[in-house]
Amino acid sequence: MGILDHQMVENMRKTALLFPGQGTQYVGMGKDFYTHFNEAREIFNQATDTLGFDIAKLCFDGKQEELNKTSVCQPAILVTSMAILEVLRKNSSILIKTSLAAAGLSLGEYTAHVSAASMTFVDAVKLVYKRGMFMQEACNTNHGGMVSIIGLEDEKVEQICAEIRPLGIICTANYNSPGQVVISGEKTTLEKAAILAKERGARMVVPLKVDGAFHSDLMSPASSKLSRELEATPFSKPNIPVVANIHARYVTEPDEIKVSLAKQLNSPVRWHQSICMLIKDGFNQFYEIGPGKSLSGIMKRIDATQEIRNIDTLEAFENIIKSN
Repeated sequence: MGILDHQMVENMRKTALLFPGQGTQYVGMGKDFYTHFNEAREIFNQATDTLGFDIAKLCFDGKQEELNKTSVCQPAILVTSMAILEVLRKNSSILIKTSLAAAGLSLGEYTAHVSAASMTFVDAVKLVYKRGMFMQEACNTNHGGMVSIIGLEDEKVEQICAEIRPLGIICTANYNSPGQVVISGEKTTLEKAAILAKERGARMVVPLKVDGAFHSDLMSPASSKLSRELEATPFSKPNIPVVANIHARYVTEPDEIKVSLAKQLNSPVRWHQSICMLIKDGFNQFYEIGPGKSLSGIMKRIDATQEIRNIDTLEAFENIIKSN
């Protein structure tokens, strides 16, 4: 491919930034960026000053059990993702400037808003730390869980939840990809739903290793507390549209952003629908920025023809730089 042909292909690409959520954390995440780039160190140091504890030490040298705590992993993932994004901004500005939308899975939606300048990084760190604490409190008060149902259509999973609901709290929590829906609720209802899902042809039924019933009514107390924090936080119109998890549509006004982030805690995450909307709008190049490769894996199940590149390590970053 000649230089002109390569430029034409680049001009035809429409890029969106994607940010991961809880569950992607691992000890050592972000360390190579912290070691090699001042801008990454500044992000970690700023977060440490804001939180009052050494978030870098927890990310790089802490124990996995400590990092897995909801109130710890949420700011840790956001900070790691933002450190990588800052390195990209300083060293591959073309990639950032040509990105025309952002989306994040659950917690990742906050990172998406920081990337779009809807809120400041410091405000996001404060919010997600409190979000994690509120969610942990709700988990401790109302014990629940989550189960991934693989191999059934969305409608069949929704029907199972509807049939079980008279017995207790249960709902669809994450629409990840075709044939993969996570349900959330009280443990007894989840057990009954899991049996029903197997009977109706689910290929796999996998209980998730999470503290509680995220994105269900059991998170309503956390949602109420978070709503008050969001109201007190200044938001701006985003520089680029951000896709909201709750309805898989763009949010562009400060008030609707606050409402969407509060509702997100006790509403389903419509990730599959969000990605489909971006594809429908012509987005055909995606960058997953942050720890892990979960969103890249989900993308392959949604539409394997889409180009998605994960930027998780220094090696991945250097490969991106070389190719741009």
